[in-house]
Amino acid sequence: MRVRTTQGWAMRPATAEDLEAIADIRAVVMRPDLVRLGRYDEHRVRQRLRDSYLPEYTSVIVVEGRFAGSVTLRPHEDGHCLESFFVDEKLQGQGIGSAVLSALLARTDAEGVPVRLNVLQGSAARRLYERHGFVLEREDPVDVFMVRAPRA
Repeated sequence: MRVRTTQGWAMRPATAEDLEAIADIRAVVMRPDLVRLGRYDEHRVRQRLRDSYLPEYTSVIVVEGRFAGSVTLRPHEDGHCLESFFVDEKLQGQGIGSAVLSALLARTDAEGVPVRLNVLQGSAARRLYERHGFVLEREDPVDVFMVRAPRA
């Protein structure tokens, strides 16, 4: 039985040195969905992150003092775009992703701005986003684009 916990996690600013650890976790976490969609490429999944990495908008998730994932929240049009949100697969289902997302959304709600994201079709992460108020904006055969209006 897995114990649901949000204790023992923190976020710290990302650095250039975090890039490869984030690229590696991305490849592991996204692999099942990308394989299912026929789009997995060992090199490409890492390179896409390398090409778009913005440490100034990225936070590293730390659990019990160890690297456990990352999240990027960058300015976008009238609000923010949530990108590169990955939690180590061994830690998923313990409430960490939900706690991190809640903390980020509290910040964007205080700013009074919407948040946009995209998630792969069929990904379990979509349920997490829906529980936090994200709704469908549009979709294509690979991606689901979602938005969340600020809450008062």
